[in-house]
Amino acid sequence: MSGKKLSVWVLTALVVGNMVGSGIFMLPSTLAKAASPGGVLFAWVFTGVGVLFIALVFGTLSIKRPEITGGPQIYAKALFSKDSKASVLWGYLVSWGYWVANLAGIVAVITTFAGYLSTFFPVMNSSYVLFKTGDVTVTTGHLLNFLVCSALLWGVHFLIIKGVSGAGKVNFIATTAKVVGFFIFIILTLFAFQSSNLEPFITDEVNAGGQTVGIFGQLNHAAIATLWAFIGIESAVVFSSRAKSGRDVKTATIAGLLIALVIYIAITMLVMGTLTQTELVHSSKPLVDALAKVIGDTGGYILAALALISLLGSSVGWILLTAEVPFQSAKQGLFMKGFSKANKAGTPTTSLIITNIACQLFIFSTISQSISSAFDFVIYIATLSYLLPYLIAAIYLIKMVIKGKKNYQLNNSDRFIDGVIAILATLYSLWVIKAGTADLKTFLFGVAMILIGIVFYPIVMKAESQESR
Repeated sequence: MSGKKLSVWVLTALVVGNMVGSGIFMLPSTLAKAASPGGVLFAWVFTGVGVLFIALVFGTLSIKRPEITGGPQIYAKALFSKDSKASVLWGYLVSWGYWVANLAGIVAVITTFAGYLSTFFPVMNSSYVLFKTGDVTVTTGHLLNFLVCSALLWGVHFLIIKGVSGAGKVNFIATTAKVVGFFIFIILTLFAFQSSNLEPFITDEVNAGGQTVGIFGQLNHAAIATLWAFIGIESAVVFSSRAKSGRDVKTATIAGLLIALVIYIAITMLVMGTLTQTELVHSSKPLVDALAKVIGDTGGYILAALALISLLGSSVGWILLTAEVPFQSAKQGLFMKGFSKANKAGTPTTSLIITNIACQLFIFSTISQSISSAFDFVIYIATLSYLLPYLIAAIYLIKMVIKGKKNYQLNNSDRFIDGVIAILATLYSLWVIKAGTADLKTFLFGVAMILIGIVFYPIVMKAESQESR
């Protein structure tokens, strides 16, 4: 492939940048509603360990099977017999679901960017009605948000068109600034931290139905919320064909996870110790409120600026990732052939254009609040699509451990360790899928979103059959 190879630093920045996005700015409040301080800490550690097993699966596969590149969806193809219909079907379905889920992720990040920009430009929240069309009411605020979101989307588009390596460096700078900003936040909130706000550290909670929820019940609810903060752990794997080595992919994946975990736990516990339980539960901007305890109202502007830097880096990272997934899949016969085209800089041009056009259609949700509400539900059910590639990668490693003697030769200790890691990653993925889809409606909608891709599957099969002639 043309284009410069990505360094381990850029890969790590992609992992951290894609994981640490908009979620951290609301998670302390969300988690405080689901669990006691002890339950929240338990959830972060439990989720961190579970995701670590997934990270180790990706890292091991990148070293043991360096010829399999392009992302976790490619493992779905390798799980079945070579060139079999099952390998193409599953590879395609996982690629499709993963791509659609990423589209939702891009729009969530971009619209959140516009939300924080309104801190500096209040007119973006204006409710002045410009015009009405049917049931859609367009206000000044809605229109400005739409224009800002569109400008960011296509600005990043043209940045990436010039080369993936250059866009990766921009993401690296934004991610570095973001991490430094979060550590400054951590240091400042230490001065307002009060351990009494964390008491009682472990206690039963009462849910909306009036039922008492113990520590393990709290873990069940909070761990599902914390998992979404780690979506993006596979970023280095997606760009493995552009990495200098498989070891760089493993290093970036594990280092990115550990950096994100430290940031998440530190910020969550410090915010919970800075604000009272009542303040935290009812806060719509917990990090801003926590910083205001230290430096006053200026904290709102500082946090908004930090959020904009964070979300800018995440926008670059997510658009890079989302365009790369169908590009790599198409090159291996698992997606529509047109997505495999690239320019001289190595940028997946067709995939990038189609991805951003699809995102632009979703961004129209900023015009109408009713459409936006429907889109929020799409994001929720898209989570099933993220978990499927994680599960399949873990199952593939189990298969490799059982049958792949050539990968281990006489080193049975490595084989045993990899087997344990793969089994634990599989069990964790299954547990989250079960917990996250306990509601039958959500489960069926999530499956339906993946199966919609069947409509385009004949195009993939037609291209595959033409190449095999």
